[in-house]
Amino acid sequence: MTAKRKPAAPFYAVGLLWLLGGLFLPLYTTAAYLLLAAVSAAVFFLVDGICRGGGAVAGSAGAEKAEKKEEAPKKAEPEPSTGNPELDKVIKDGNLALSEMKRLDDSIADPGVSAGIVRLSQVSEKIFQAVKDDPDKLPQIRKFMDYYLPTTLKLLNTYDRMSGAGVSGENIDGTKTKVEDMLETIVKAFEKQLDGLYGADALDVSADIQVMETLLAREGLTEPEMKADPVQADGTDIRLEL
Repeated sequence: MTAKRKPAAPFYAVGLLWLLGGLFLPLYTTAAYLLLAAVSAAVFFLVDGICRGGGAVAGSAGAEKAEKKEEAPKKAEPEPSTGNPELDKVIKDGNLALSEMKRLDDSIADPGVSAGIVRLSQVSEKIFQAVKDDPDKLPQIRKFMDYYLPTTLKLLNTYDRMSGAGVSGENIDGTKTKVEDMLETIVKAFEKQLDGLYGADALDVSADIQVMETLLAREGLTEPEMKADPVQADGTDIRLEL
């Protein structure tokens, strides 16, 4: 255990005070001696308090820095390999794209553009999850990963840079308007890409339902369709079929 050392400054201050007192005060009188002693005690406690307070402040600042350092967010660990190099690359590139969309959403102030980015992020995340769940769907998103996604990020980054330019002009305003108009089309295209990933699943479900309906009917496990008998209206030759 390390022993705490008392600050030396109070002793130096009192020593300096007595030195000055010896030069300017008649220390041979009792009154001057008592006065200097009282002032010395006050100076000692004052300097000692300042020293200890400064140390406390420094210690507090150090502790605060240490606490902030401990609270610093840890870097996200890379996802474990799936054993499929192509799928691993899609997952890695997808995570980078989602992070960039989050940054763009935070940076761009326009509420309409920001809402579009949020929707793109949501749909993109579902696309990546669908491919993770079924790697056989990887060929369906190659063009999406190689062109549509990076081009979309390029357009949004251009919009972000021009928004941060702080000036208005024909080129800046015209380009921003084009990106804003295109964003809705891009969102619909991303949603269509996601829907297309489930095309084979939809066909499988339809086929399964058709087969099950046929088997149930063959086994007599379903009720035959009911058709009402023709009903003749009173006093007329008109027959009504329900």
